[in-house]
Amino acid sequence: MVTQALINPAQLRWARERVGLSLEDAASSASVKPEQLSAWESGERRPTFRQAQSLAQHFHAPFGYLFLNAPPQELLPLPDLRTIAGAGVPRPSVDLLDTVRIALQRQAWYLEYQRDQGLQPLPFVGRFDLAADPRTVAADIRAVLAVELEQGQRTWEVYFRELVEAAEHAGVLVMRSGVVGNNTHRKLDVSEFRGFAISDPLAPVVFVNSADAPAARLFTLLHELAHVWIGASGVSNVTPGNNRREEILCNAIAGEFLVPHDVFLPLWNQSTDEVKVRVAALATRFHVSRIVVMRRALDLNLIDRATYADYYLAALAAFREKEGGGGDFYRTAGAKNSLRFSQAVVTEALSGRLLLREAGRLLGVQPSKIRDFAVQLGL
Repeated sequence: MVTQALINPAQLRWARERVGLSLEDAASSASVKPEQLSAWESGERRPTFRQAQSLAQHFHAPFGYLFLNAPPQELLPLPDLRTIAGAGVPRPSVDLLDTVRIALQRQAWYLEYQRDQGLQPLPFVGRFDLAADPRTVAADIRAVLAVELEQGQRTWEVYFRELVEAAEHAGVLVMRSGVVGNNTHRKLDVSEFRGFAISDPLAPVVFVNSADAPAARLFTLLHELAHVWIGASGVSNVTPGNNRREEILCNAIAGEFLVPHDVFLPLWNQSTDEVKVRVAALATRFHVSRIVVMRRALDLNLIDRATYADYYLAALAAFREKEGGGGDFYRTAGAKNSLRFSQAVVTEALSGRLLLREAGRLLGVQPSKIRDFAVQLGL
């Protein structure tokens, strides 16, 4: 006799709606007929335990949720600093919640690792508060990362990579991904969030949503690093016009770091070229993307928001149109987890102080591939 699962039908419907799936799409995803799923949601019939477990898995919900009397209150475990048109945003998606939780799990392990190593708190974490001058904070970030104000020509792609490496070298775990974990079917929504920061003195983390246009990620990286410097953890959408004090300050710090006001403004005002030409020239000068220059011009009221939005959306659309495969698996894994974190976990696993199974869980890598990953990391 097949045992039926005495789930709460209302919870099953809640779990489906929680991931934004229609009845038809959810049924197709779970390989059941729509009328069968409808009957389960209405309570006319009950699924078997195996069917209920499969549904929970497809809806990215803990199996126990289906037996609750009412939906649990799901809150972001980090401060939610996102706003749209000055107002709060809808409840976080399951993808965002799971992404933050994964980052926090990794950060918790690394925090214990740092304590076991007897390392001291990083002095720059929380060095400033919300009353700080953006120029002062930007200068301090530049000093810690050992980045000169003017340091020759380079492409913004190279500059981005160098800044990530510098931040990791300083002690910040820089995580970059456009999907939840390793699930390429769960792509992150850039319109929901662009990044987040965990400002911890021993194990600071910044996360950059790689679903965003590559040219826009440079600003997000600096915005999240600014959060670490002012000691303010939180989830950001880096939206122009955000009225949260933390976001206003971090936007200003990022802009000042990438495109210093005192250098940028005279160059902008001296140019008589049309905006597109002017932006291209300044992007080369500051080795940033054109989007970053447009963002700086917007923040300094040199262009209007519509002009910036049109440019950003066009860049995002172009990125999505040519978006291809995930590239080298190990390189991608290093970026997702942070190179510094990956090296710490793999080192512990190879020394025998950490089970390969646990290392694989932390890294999202098959335990049997840990040694191959170590080679790619140069360990």
